[in-house]
Amino acid sequence: MPVPFFRPSIGDEEISAVVECLQSGWLTTGPKTREFEEQFAAVIGGGVHALAVNSATAALHLGIDALGIGSGDEVIVPTLTFTATAEVVRYVGATPVFVDCDPETLCIDPKAVEAAITERTRLIMPVHFAGRMCDMTALREIADRHGLKILDDAAHALPASHQGHSVGLAGSDATAFSFYANKTMTTGEGGMLVTRDAELVGRARIMRLHGIDRDVFNRFTDPRANWMYDVVAPGYKYNLTDIASAMGSVQLARHQDFADRRTALAARYDNALADLPLILPPHPAPDDTHSWHLYIVQVAASSKVDRDELIAGLRERGIGTSVHYRPLHQMRFWSSYCEGHTFPAADAYFDRCVSLPLFMAMSEDEQDEVIEAVRSVMCDG
Repeated sequence: MPVPFFRPSIGDEEISAVVECLQSGWLTTGPKTREFEEQFAAVIGGGVHALAVNSATAALHLGIDALGIGSGDEVIVPTLTFTATAEVVRYVGATPVFVDCDPETLCIDPKAVEAAITERTRLIMPVHFAGRMCDMTALREIADRHGLKILDDAAHALPASHQGHSVGLAGSDATAFSFYANKTMTTGEGGMLVTRDAELVGRARIMRLHGIDRDVFNRFTDPRANWMYDVVAPGYKYNLTDIASAMGSVQLARHQDFADRRTALAARYDNALADLPLILPPHPAPDDTHSWHLYIVQVAASSKVDRDELIAGLRERGIGTSVHYRPLHQMRFWSSYCEGHTFPAADAYFDRCVSLPLFMAMSEDEQDEVIEAVRSVMCDG
């Protein structure tokens, strides 16, 4: 039977929550969004503030703006990431400085980070790749020694942790999460900015909606201020709707069950594929946990089929796949920022990587279909 690369896990409870929101008459940012923010902050813990936005890209942009990064500044970014991580650096007029990944973890290489720091460096933007946490202890030590901030891209990483600290509390100044359709929980489109810095989240809250100096929900519920507000900065249109937040609250309540299911499926893949000429995904470091957003294998040099042949063979057998990601230094726009630099670990990874189906609603029968197809292609060609 065909197996898609991804299928969302949306049930009756999510549907009921959205219908209830539609029937309430309040559709845009309002009480459901505030409730979702409070619930998300409680899940992360540590007294964080959580600000709901319409994408992880928006969360990254608001975070980098609130940290005061601007023209003339440099921001260290892994080349092995989606373009959004780097593009927000250009939004504020700063310059992304790309560095290679660690070939073992596929996360940003702390040694490469330290080597890339100059007098213009202001910020490090690590990405918890595929749901495996970066070495935030090493990155925090580097940042503190050089007087830098850390804004981590946790689009893949709910609910991962580092040395007992939840993502969002693991050494960063602010963290951006994604609730895109294929993430570990979803609001369709959406994201969240998390920080313990009240001043930072205050700036981000104002910039989230046109630079208006008061909360939009209060504007329409406080009769003393239903029209009196001020614009204090040229902000953005980044707010999350109550419709999306209603779905998000239900998904958030299920997020640990989702994580447990992903972890179990990843373990089944590990056991079933261990004898093939594949490099299996890196597991979390000791005392860390992995969200298993993606299950990425790499075709070993000893294989008689290459990555593209594996993808084609799986497609012929009805199995959906993807590739995460073509490194940014190989992209036409970003390549001009990388002249004179090499990224051997990311290049080698990209030539042999493929993401296999892994989603919360995946049945063991579906996973067995994927495993059988992978074995057939790898063994029979």
